[in-house]
Amino acid sequence: MRRVAVKIAYLGDEFVGSQIQPDMRTVEGEVLANITLISGLSEDLIGLRTASRTDRGVNALGNVIVFSTMFDDLVLLKALNAVSKGIFYRSVATVDNEFNPRHADERIYRYVLPATGIDTAKAERCASLFEGEHDFIRFCRADDRSTRMRMNSVKLAKNNDLIVIEFRSEYFLWNMIRRIVASISAVGRGDADIDDVKRALNGEPISFGVARPDALTLTDVVYDNVEFITPSAELFDDRVDEELFRWSLRSAFFNSL
Repeated sequence: MRRVAVKIAYLGDEFVGSQIQPDMRTVEGEVLANITLISGLSEDLIGLRTASRTDRGVNALGNVIVFSTMFDDLVLLKALNAVSKGIFYRSVATVDNEFNPRHADERIYRYVLPATGIDTAKAERCASLFEGEHDFIRFCRADDRSTRMRMNSVKLAKNNDLIVIEFRSEYFLWNMIRRIVASISAVGRGDADIDDVKRALNGEPISFGVARPDALTLTDVVYDNVEFITPSAELFDDRVDEELFRWSLRSAFFNSL
């Protein structure tokens, strides 16, 4: 057997978060069930590991899982996509036995806001405050990790009637992006000002709330020395076509109200 890293995509509202929980439909639970079904291997032999945990409702386009397999790349991705319900297996790379997906060089997230009522210039100035090294204790749900860390970049752009914010860092704290977005949105709407955010970054006990989860997407997990390969551009065309058709039906319904 060999160890492989596979990039996966999913819509967060189809799962109760990513981490396995008893009697709950989770991303890791679905992935493990898919691998077990096509391989017949035990959970211990599969040795599933995940790069990033995502909260309930949060989406992913490029989360990474690592496990052991006997299949070659094309057969593996085809088989997994054939049995999957809600997970899209996008690309694959061979890794060594010591590879830990948690040790990524960078994680990239995207958050989308409706632009209506938001002053883009103010929101952009607010977003820039979070770049560099800070203590993010007022912008996360604390766990056992240090809240002092470095944010590589926060880029905000208006795209028609949407505001798209991209976050890049080696890792992120629990609820961190959604709390930061809540502050950016508050400043852009005029419900808070830049000084309020600066004071929170300096440790004052100021909360701006938590933004909704379904507008947040983990777009990629980057490893400088790992090359992912997509063996076929048609891995899940039929599934995508069906989902797009279903969404077009829903769109037509709501546009007719």
